[in-house]
Amino acid sequence: MQKPNASNPWSWIPTLYFAQAIPYVAVMVLASVMYKDFGISNDNFAFYTSWLYLPWVIKPFWSPFIDMFRTKRWWTVSMQFIIGAALASVALTTQLPSFFQISLAIFWLMAFSSATHDIAADGFYMLALPQHEQAAFVGVRSTFYRLANIAGQGGLVYLAGKLTERTHDVGYAWSVVMVVAGGMFLSMWAYHFFILPRPAADHAVVQGDNYIQEYFATIWSFFKRKDILVALAFILTFRLGESQLIKMVIPFMKDPLAQGGLGLSTAQVGQVYGGVGVLFLTLGGLLGGYVISKIGLKRALWLMVFAVHVPDLVFVFLSHQLPHNIEPIFTWEVQGPLSFLSIHLTHGIAVISGCIALEQFGYGFGFAALLMYMIMLADGEHKTAHYAICTGLMALGMMVPGMYSGRIQEYLGYENFFVYVCLMTLPAFGMAALIKIDPEFGKKPAK
Repeated sequence: MQKPNASNPWSWIPTLYFAQAIPYVAVMVLASVMYKDFGISNDNFAFYTSWLYLPWVIKPFWSPFIDMFRTKRWWTVSMQFIIGAALASVALTTQLPSFFQISLAIFWLMAFSSATHDIAADGFYMLALPQHEQAAFVGVRSTFYRLANIAGQGGLVYLAGKLTERTHDVGYAWSVVMVVAGGMFLSMWAYHFFILPRPAADHAVVQGDNYIQEYFATIWSFFKRKDILVALAFILTFRLGESQLIKMVIPFMKDPLAQGGLGLSTAQVGQVYGGVGVLFLTLGGLLGGYVISKIGLKRALWLMVFAVHVPDLVFVFLSHQLPHNIEPIFTWEVQGPLSFLSIHLTHGIAVISGCIALEQFGYGFGFAALLMYMIMLADGEHKTAHYAICTGLMALGMMVPGMYSGRIQEYLGYENFFVYVCLMTLPAFGMAALIKIDPEFGKKPAK
């Protein structure tokens, strides 16, 4: 029989990690699609939305303060309320003259709250469950996080596209989508306010007089380790190509054929990138973890480095071939008031979907190598703080190159830009040859 203050993990873990993904998807994907629908230039939206990575970059430096003040439960629930309110607030900006500037400010608040929520929710998870249950629910966490990606990148983007087609009003369509997202998130906030357990171990940590000294000593202990420069270079370059590619995928899909894009509607982007893409990204990630557990990170590394980067060539193919056969090969019609949800699949969409599936599967498969390498690098007395530093550096490697990807694309055009992206993957191969990995790390021990 469970203790009165210990909720069944199934009652809160799926919803907690579904909630963890939604604001990240809103900041990194929904904002990009929305700004593209409003006609913001590739240069401007790539530069300014890349700044939204900053809260995740600096997350390691304020994570100790989450321990110092209040409980992890309080931080988790409070951030969910702020995020829900921020999502709903974006809906109020779509008709304003300064829409871009005001909505960006709200998205930045959302990003900061989301990064804080990540720290608190992960800490709460470890405090609320015994170690064996933490391991048992890792797969559940990952599954519901990915389902939220599908709901956001697929469902909400698709809804925005269909509402735009029906009403011919981009502002109204995105207002509805943000109200839906905000309402959904505030519902989860209300649910978690009552259902999250209150573990006895969840309390503010009282630090001693030497806290500031220990704080900096913890950070310095990470950077003084052997071969740290090579390790940092590997983390920062592993996604150098992807950091620029990911900013231009949605503009490439949505820009008309005359501008070198694929000419897809917002709804089609939701189907292809948010539905098919996220599904294969998830499958790739599952396979990547399985392969590492079987043969270890060292043996899997080169296979995974190639898997992440070589499939980027599909965008070189798409930008040169521009498959846009409009003959339908699949149609799903809905009658009545929900007729705007009808789906029409074309040959061109099928080719694009296949390419996106291949690229996302390879990325999900290979990205597991970077995650495991960071876990290996963080292992030790301060593994939580050191892993947070690794993820912050990873976010920095995404933020800075992404800021200038729009300007580079506008200068080169899509065809040459994707060739350039493929060339930007080469440093990752060089760094992979230099890093040192224990041959047994990541491999499941033999019985």
